[in-house]
Amino acid sequence: MGAPDYSLYLVTDRGLASGRSMADIVREAVAGGVTCVQVREKSGSTRKFLEEARRLRAVTRTLGVFLIVNDRVDIALAVEADGVHLGQQDMPIPVARRLGPLGWIVGASAESLEQARDAEEAGADYIGASPVFATPTKTDTASPLGLAGLRAMRAAVKIPLVAIGGIHAGNAREVIRAGADGLAVVSSIVAAKEPLKAAKLLRQLIDAEKKRRNHNI
Repeated sequence: MGAPDYSLYLVTDRGLASGRSMADIVREAVAGGVTCVQVREKSGSTRKFLEEARRLRAVTRTLGVFLIVNDRVDIALAVEADGVHLGQQDMPIPVARRLGPLGWIVGASAESLEQARDAEEAGADYIGASPVFATPTKTDTASPLGLAGLRAMRAAVKIPLVAIGGIHAGNAREVIRAGADGLAVVSSIVAAKEPLKAAKLLRQLIDAEKKRRNHNI
C-alpha cells in the first residue's frame, strides 16, 4: 500500500457508535477521506477485542487503508494488522519492533517533549501528541498540550506528528497549522450521524491547510 498516510486518522470507540456496526462506520469514514484506522478497545475481553480487530482488518484490507491496533501487540500480530500504537505503559518500542514483521508501523503516544524525544530515539514511526485539547473520550491523560505545546513538540522531533484530543472541524486547521502531520479523531466521526460527511469535511480542512502551508514554504 505504500507509505502510510496519517492525514485523517480514525480511532474507533464502540461506546460512541450508538449501536451501529463499527465496520460500517469505518467504511463510511474511509469513503469520506479517512486514511488510517486504529482499533481501540478499552473494555471487554481479549476475545472481543480480537473479533473486532479481525472484522476491521478485513474491512481495511478491502479498502486499502492501514489498520493499527491500540496497545495490544498480541492482537495486532494475530490479525496481521499493519502496526501497533503504544502508550507510555505498554510494551517498549524496540521490543514491539522486534516482535513485528518487517515494515511494521510502531506508533507511540507522547504527552511531553521528553516523551516525544524518547519515542523518536527508540524508533517510533510516528508520535501521537496527546492530548492537544481536553477530551471526554480519554480521561487518563495529562494536561492538554495546547497549540503552543504542539508547536514545541513539532520543533523537537522529525518523525510524523499525529495530534489527538478534542479535535473537530472547528479547530482542525489551526492544529495542522501548529505543525501536526495528521489529525486523530474519535467522536468527531464515530459519534457523527453521517460519518462520511464528517470525515469529508475534516479531510477538506486538513488538505486545504496543508496546501496553504506547503505554498508558504
